[in-house]
Amino acid sequence: MRPCPRVSAACAALGLALAAAACSSSAPSPPARVTAGEATLDVAAGARTITLSRGGTTLLTLPADAFVVGTVDALADDQSYDPYWLEPEAPMHLAPPAGLRWRAATSATAIPSNPDEVTVMLGFEGGVTARLVLAAAAPGRFTARLTPDRAPAGMAVAFLRLRARAGATEAFYGLGDWADDVNQRGKLRPMQMELAPELESGDNEAHVPIPLLIGTRGWGLFVESTRVGVFDVARAEPDLVQVTYGTGAASADGLAFHLFAAAHPLDVTKLYYDVTGYPAVPAPWALGPWIWRDESRDQAQVEDDIAKIRDLDLATSAIWIDRPYATAVNTFDFNPAQFMDPAAMIATAHAQGLRVALWHTPYLASDAQPLLAEAEAAGYFPTTVGLLLNKWGKPLDLTNPAAYAFWQAHIRQYTDMGIEGFKLDYAEDVVPGLAGARNAWEFADGSDERTMHHGYQLLYHRVYAETLPETGGFLLCRAARWGDQRSVSVVWPGDMDATFTRHGEVFTGGDGNPVTGVGGLPATVIVGLNLGPSGFPFYGADTGGYRHSPPGKELYVRWLQQTALSTVMQIGDSSSEPVWEFTAANGRDQESVDIYRVYTRLHLRLFPYEWTYAQRLAQDGRPIQRALGLAFPELDAHPSDEYLFGDDLLVAPVMAAGAVARTVVLPPGAWIDWWDGTVYPGGATVEVAAPLATLPLLLRAGGIVPLLRPTIDTLAPATAAGIESYANDPGALWVRIARGAAPTAFDLFDGGRVAQDGATVSVTPGATFTAGPMLELVAETEPAGVDLDGAALARAATLAELEAAASGWAWDAAATGGTVWVKVPAGAHTATLR
Repeated sequence: MRPCPRVSAACAALGLALAAAACSSSAPSPPARVTAGEATLDVAAGARTITLSRGGTTLLTLPADAFVVGTVDALADDQSYDPYWLEPEAPMHLAPPAGLRWRAATSATAIPSNPDEVTVMLGFEGGVTARLVLAAAAPGRFTARLTPDRAPAGMAVAFLRLRARAGATEAFYGLGDWADDVNQRGKLRPMQMELAPELESGDNEAHVPIPLLIGTRGWGLFVESTRVGVFDVARAEPDLVQVTYGTGAASADGLAFHLFAAAHPLDVTKLYYDVTGYPAVPAPWALGPWIWRDESRDQAQVEDDIAKIRDLDLATSAIWIDRPYATAVNTFDFNPAQFMDPAAMIATAHAQGLRVALWHTPYLASDAQPLLAEAEAAGYFPTTVGLLLNKWGKPLDLTNPAAYAFWQAHIRQYTDMGIEGFKLDYAEDVVPGLAGARNAWEFADGSDERTMHHGYQLLYHRVYAETLPETGGFLLCRAARWGDQRSVSVVWPGDMDATFTRHGEVFTGGDGNPVTGVGGLPATVIVGLNLGPSGFPFYGADTGGYRHSPPGKELYVRWLQQTALSTVMQIGDSSSEPVWEFTAANGRDQESVDIYRVYTRLHLRLFPYEWTYAQRLAQDGRPIQRALGLAFPELDAHPSDEYLFGDDLLVAPVMAAGAVARTVVLPPGAWIDWWDGTVYPGGATVEVAAPLATLPLLLRAGGIVPLLRPTIDTLAPATAAGIESYANDPGALWVRIARGAAPTAFDLFDGGRVAQDGATVSVTPGATFTAGPMLELVAETEPAGVDLDGAALARAATLAELEAAASGWAWDAAATGGTVWVKVPAGAHTATLR
C-alpha cells in the first residue's frame, strides 16, 4: 500500500475539527485571537462570538447568528437571486424561490491555523456546513471568507448573509452615491440598479453602489463581491447591520469580506484602498472650473464661448463638447457640417488656457457606418444581449481583446488631436435582472450579467483611461463600481433636477403635472458626501441641474456657490445657456455674471489647498469633502447640508429657495466667516447670514489656506496674451490664515510649509512656489508693527502699494474682520506681529 502524503498540522487539525463539529458532545473550542496592528479579532470560546476591537475598544461584533445561509430546493438558471426582490420595499411582491429557508448557524468550532489566521467550522440547521476563515492582512485590516462546504440532497445554497452588531446609536457612512441622506442608518441599499417606478428616472439611481459601510466608531465592512447584494442598515434593530448576497450557482466560491479598524472613521477608506486600489487623480488643470453646453451648435459657437470666457474675465481651465458633434454616435470624428476645422478649434482653446474633453458612450448608433458594420462582422458585440437602456444600440463587448483594441485605437484618434478627457455617459445596460428573473447577457470571456453588471463599468472606463496623457487627464463618469476608482478620476451624479428639491420629493413639473424627482441641489450635495468615503474623492454635479432646466437665477447662484467648494466645478445644464446668455426663463442678469466670476475664481484660487489634499490621498485616503458627522462623530450630529472641505474650511451652502440665512452646526474651536471675519464659538449651532451673493463659508481658527494669486485665470497652459496661467507661472503663493492659540501648520504638495504659533507665522518655500508669499491674516486687530526675522518691516498704505514692494505689511480694518497683509521675500522667514 502506498503511504499517505504528508499533511500539514493545520490540515490535520481541520480534519479533527470536522469530526468534532459532527459530534454534539464535543467540548467547545478554546478562544482564539488574530491581531493586525492595534486591531484584534477575538473568537470567543465555542466560537459563538467574534469581536472586532481596536485599542481595547469594541467596534463590531459577529454573534452566534451572524452567519446565515439561504437554501432553496434547487438552483434555477433563469433566476437572478437578487435579494432586493425579497424585501417588502421592492416594487413588486414576489414569491420567494421554491423552498427558500434562512438557516442560522447552530454549531461553531474554531481552529487557529497559525498566529495570523483562524478557521471556524460552522454547522447550520438542516445539515448544511460551512467554513469561515479569518486572517490578519495588515495593520487595521482583516480578510474573511464564508464558504459553504456541504448541503444535503434536496437543497442548494443560493444566498449568503452576514449579521453584524454595531453601536445602537452610531451613524453609518459610505455605500456609494445615495442621494437621500449621508447617514445610512435605517436604509435599505441594494448594490445594483433596481427598478423604482415612483421616481421620474424609473430606477433607484444607484449609479455607483459600493459595498463599503463605515461606522462612526471607526470600523468598516467591505464585501468583495461582484454579485447582487443588499445592505439592511439598522432597520429592524438599532444595532443590526444585515448584508445579503445572492450567490446562486457561485455559492461554492463563498463570500469574501473585509473588516477594517481605524483610529478615526475618516481613516477607514484608506484601508479599503489598500484592498481595491488607490484612486486616479485628475490632471491639475482638471481641478479648475469647466464649462459646457448640452448641445453646441457648431465650431463657431464653441470658439465664441471661448472668447466670451476670456472677455468676461471668467476663471476657467477647461471645456468639453457634448453631443452631437460627431457624424453619428460614435464615429470618432467631427461632423464637418458643424466642425470644419476641429484641430484649429482645439488649438484656439489651448491658446486661451483651456483643455478640451468630449462626451462619449460605448455604443455605435445605427448610422455609425462603416464602423458598425465592421464591428458586427468581427463579432465585437456580446453574444447574448439583454434589455437595452439606451437609444443607440448594443454596447461593445470589451471582454473581447480584439474589440477592446478596436475601440481603443479609435479613441486615440481623438487623443492624437489633443483631446485630454472624456465625459463617459450611459453603459448601464447590463443590469442583473428584474423582479427576481435574470436579464440575460453573455460576453466573449464567458461572463454574464451576474458579474458583468459590475465588471462592464471597469472595462468601459479603463479603455479610455489608458489613452490619457501620463501627466494626467480627465474622465468624468456617470457610473462606477468598487475598484473602478483606479480609472475614474471624477464622478458626476447623472441627470439631477434643476430644483431645490430633495431626492424623492414631489414638485410640479413644467407641464403642470406632479413629478417625484431624483433630487436637485440638496441631493447632489449628499451624493458627493457619500461618494468621498466610498472611494471616489473627486466629484462634480452639473451646476444648475439637468432635468427641468434652465435653473432660475437664485438656484443657479446657490448651485454655483456650492460647486465652487466641491472638488470639481463643472458648469452646464440641459438648457445650453451659459451665464452670459440672459433669458426670461433663466432670469439671469449682470449680477449673475458678477457672482459667477467671484465663485469660479475662488474655486480656481483654492487649487494649492485642494491639490495638497489630492496628493495626500495616497498617504491617508481621507476624502476631501467630508460630511460633518463623519469628520466629527463626537458631535452626534449628521446633517446632510454642511461639510468640511479639507481640514480647515466648513461649507454650509444655502439649499432652500428664498433663504438669506441658515443655521450651521459648528465643530469644536472657533470658526471665522470667510467674507466678513465674524468669529463664531465652536461646539454650537449658530445662524449665519447668507444674502444671495454669499456662500456661508467658515475658516477654522488656526486654519491655513494656501491660494493662487487673485488674478489667476486658468490652471492650464496658455499662449494668448493677457492670460494668467498657473501652468505657465505659479506666481506667488497667497495664504489666508486665522491665527489660533495652538500651533498649526500646512504642508503643501510641493514641499513648502506654512506654520503659525500665536503671534508668529513661519514660511518655508517649496519646489513650485518659489517666490515670496503674501500672507493674509484675518480677523485681526491692528498691530503696532510687523517684524521679519527680527527686523521691522516697512508699512504700506494700501494692498496695491504692498504688492508692488519687495516686502512689507499693510492693514485694512474693513477686510474680513480686520486683515494684516504681510509680503514675505523669497526664502524661509518668520513674521511676527507686535
